[in-house]
Amino acid sequence: MMPFAEIGVSEALCTLLKNRGISVPTPVQERAVPAMRAGRDVIAQAQTGTGKTLAFLLPVLEKIKPQGAVVQALVIAPTRELAIQIARVAEPLAAALSIGTTLVYGGADIERQKEKLRRHPQLVIGTPGRLLDHVRRGTLALGSVNKVVLDEADEMLKLGFIEDVETLLGHTAQDYQLALFSATMPERIVQLTKRFMHNPARIKIEGEHTTLENIEQIALSVNEEEKLDRLCASINEEAPYLAMVFCATKERTHALMMALAGRGYLVDALSGNLTQTQRAFVLRQFRAAKLQILCATDIAARGLDIEGVTHVYNYDLPPTVTDYIHRIGRTGRAGARGRAITLVTARQHEKLRKIESALKERLARAAVKKKPRPAPQKAQPDKEGRRVVQSRPPRGGKPPRKKAKKARSKTVTNLGHRSRKRR
Repeated sequence: MMPFAEIGVSEALCTLLKNRGISVPTPVQERAVPAMRAGRDVIAQAQTGTGKTLAFLLPVLEKIKPQGAVVQALVIAPTRELAIQIARVAEPLAAALSIGTTLVYGGADIERQKEKLRRHPQLVIGTPGRLLDHVRRGTLALGSVNKVVLDEADEMLKLGFIEDVETLLGHTAQDYQLALFSATMPERIVQLTKRFMHNPARIKIEGEHTTLENIEQIALSVNEEEKLDRLCASINEEAPYLAMVFCATKERTHALMMALAGRGYLVDALSGNLTQTQRAFVLRQFRAAKLQILCATDIAARGLDIEGVTHVYNYDLPPTVTDYIHRIGRTGRAGARGRAITLVTARQHEKLRKIESALKERLARAAVKKKPRPAPQKAQPDKEGRRVVQSRPPRGGKPPRKKAKKARSKTVTNLGHRSRKRR
């Protein structure tokens, strides 16, 4: 692969990337950076873990004029977690180029966000609802924005944010450049590209095997009633440094967290019904390894880059193969090895086969460990030479106790009454 300088990245940014241990671009960066630097609209279809955040941030930051005291670029993300993750990557790079950045999302103090927007940042990163809220309040002007990035566009569609995105695009400059990054391309997203893009460069990265090559994937057949026991047994066997356990709903996530906590594990839950302060606290504890296990819904499957996650458990099967890839992509990052263990009940094997078919890969199978049954006892001859099979002792290994003969006693018929007459 060619170095960043050969795809047009400035010397200042190349030095910053090298200081962070990044010297060679990924395939999506190699193709998206030159197209965006040339001013073209871009449609990039790439899975999680392929390096798409830098693929759009590097050309966007190079096009921003630090001396301009107006918002020039807008990055829109579907969830606050992803927006925070993008901001973590963008802020040190932007600061080195004297570019101001501001992060806005729902659930945080809006007055504090207003104060930050009054400082005239050149790059704003946020979620659709809160961005639109600031536009309507007059605290965010998008008339000078000529670079817009939509990250995880398919997730925005799933969460019902596409209308908000369309409204935001209507407030930007007429000559804006639009870059859209998405794992899949539903019809509604295709319509969005036709309406708001002009002759876009189309990039498709077949990243499933590249993304998952460092992850050992295992399917574990279980009964529904023994799921919790088997999960605990696997955690005890695997001894993960940090583990994420994905559930289908908020209710199951909370119930599983309580059950694991009751068994003595260092565990907490992350789901959509937490406030931003609660989410931030849970993630901070998990990153610091003060928690060993994080139970989560699919809200944590995208945008979270937590160093040290060695294991991912699918307690419930994900709805789609894309969700599966995003979930297990939380481990095996930055060249590290990871394990993804999926608990599958008898009724879910057909769904598992569909996931395997889409991945073009068969997951390794692991059976539930069962206790060996005691071997049947051999027949022993009795005193008369007949062969008699001895009865097995009951559970616990102790032979049956012989009933003791009751001692004969006189029957008492006047219990509760005086046995003697008064004299």
